[in-house]
Amino acid sequence: MLSRAAHARAWFRAFRRTRPFWGGLWLIAGGWTVLKFSLSSLQLIVSTGFGGVAGYLVGGGMILCGLIPLALPGQRYTFGLIGTVLAVVSLVVSNLGGFLLGMLLGVLGGSMMVGWGVRRPRRRAPAEAEG
Repeated sequence: MLSRAAHARAWFRAFRRTRPFWGGLWLIAGGWTVLKFSLSSLQLIVSTGFGGVAGYLVGGGMILCGLIPLALPGQRYTFGLIGTVLAVVSLVVSNLGGFLLGMLLGVLGGSMMVGWGVRRPRRRAPAEAEG
């Protein structure tokens, strides 16, 4: 049983290191916060129109932009930028972007996702020439 847990931990560590994991996690948390503060009854959303639906669309879009690069790390620039733009837009369309918390988490996650790079192996120092 211990080897199964050790194997799962090693798999998760490899998964985390080969993807923009922390950026995606912060972007998902920001989207969830925007979505959480946008929740209201369906009748109120239908009566208010696009203004009521915008919080759901922006929050859901942020969550989606956080999840896609976890599956396709090559798309981190595109979805990192889209997620950051959605986080800034949430300031206007959704209760000050989840009372600023969702917007800040989204901008942090999107920028971490854009700045993430594949870990390169260390280069060995060249051997000194012996004279």
